[in-house]
Amino acid sequence: MSCSDGRWCMRADALLGVEGIHVSSVTATGRGLVLGVETGEDLTGCPDCGVVAVGHGRRRVRLHDIPCFGKPVRLLWAKRVWRCPDRDCPRTTFTEDHALAGPRAKLTARAAAWATDALQQFDTSVSALAHQLGVAWHTVWDAVKSETTGRISATGRLAGVDALGVDEHVWSHTGPPGTGMVTGIVDHTRDENGVVHARLLDLVPGRSGKAYADWLKTRGPEFTAGIKTATLDPFRGYANAIRDELPEAITVLDAFHVVKLGSAMVDEVRRRVQQDTLGHRGRKGDPLYGIRRTLQIGAEHLTDKQAARLDAKLTLGDPDQEVTLAWQCYQKLRNIYHAPPARGRDLVNEVISSFPTCPIPEVARLGRTLKQWKAAILAYFDTRGASNGPTEAINGVIETTRRIARGFRSFTNYRLRCLLAAGGHRPYRKGTLNHA
Repeated sequence: MSCSDGRWCMRADALLGVEGIHVSSVTATGRGLVLGVETGEDLTGCPDCGVVAVGHGRRRVRLHDIPCFGKPVRLLWAKRVWRCPDRDCPRTTFTEDHALAGPRAKLTARAAAWATDALQQFDTSVSALAHQLGVAWHTVWDAVKSETTGRISATGRLAGVDALGVDEHVWSHTGPPGTGMVTGIVDHTRDENGVVHARLLDLVPGRSGKAYADWLKTRGPEFTAGIKTATLDPFRGYANAIRDELPEAITVLDAFHVVKLGSAMVDEVRRRVQQDTLGHRGRKGDPLYGIRRTLQIGAEHLTDKQAARLDAKLTLGDPDQEVTLAWQCYQKLRNIYHAPPARGRDLVNEVISSFPTCPIPEVARLGRTLKQWKAAILAYFDTRGASNGPTEAINGVIETTRRIARGFRSFTNYRLRCLLAAGGHRPYRKGTLNHA
């Protein structure tokens, strides 16, 4: 598309927005816009001998570009073919190169970057992007896969990490139990204001200490030496990996999961007492079954009506006060994380010294478990309340990604998509979450 005086139309070129590419024609079709484009008439030297080349015609190359005005855009690039005039040069003809697209590409470079950015920043699918570009699913994914691989391989992506979180999740629900488990490693580094901007560092197959340890070994001593804090759920395999590969790091047991152990203990006692007193599982109208949810609530959150109902039901259904005592132990466990640090440490010591000798077997078992994790529980107070919460936030982004994609069959593709969606600070793009 040229102006009346024969020069290139600067307006059309500005609208296209690719340096060195000029628009020669625009055609509207039922499938979108087709733009004829070409490069300027610059002199080009032979890549082998450097002699100024001469024109040898053009080759039409079809490319899909980013959408414009809500329509797919195709570029018909009149790619110049050059000929070396030096008869002694082994190079006969060659085609021009431009950053618009690489050899044999189907998408322009910026279309590939646009699709990758969309998957990284928004909750969208490859199919939706393929529809906007007017191409097949595999055309988009092949370009995105190459672009994503380059981004996650960038030097410095893991630089400055001084805190890690780890957790497992199921990426595929096919096959024998346990075959679809993966281990996720998350960056918990705080900024200068003490705010954690979590980001996914990697996903590795398997749920085991070996999977985590092997990943840490691969990162090298320069990376592992910089890790000061490592949070985890109560899984001994991950704890062993931290002990072996991050000996200088402070291991912190996640507070939520500590409290969750207590709530599970109360429920186990309630179900056992239910069977002992009534001889069957909980049913509508049974005293203990009616307060199964209330028993999970913190005492400070109970209304007067709830507290009175709780007392009445425990009086009816808990003749030996085992559920009552278990609930009190659970409340004491919760209070650890609501008390000032000095008092919280004292409560940890009280819990660990008293629970293992409790006559209620479920409480005693919980006490023995907590005793094994004592140092990791106390570390909560030495790390400004470090927890595995940022890891759970990342898991939420991963779940959304898998749901939008309607599941994955390839772990390689799954890992790349998750690193795109959760490998930045995206979970907090609408605000920040302070874990200080």
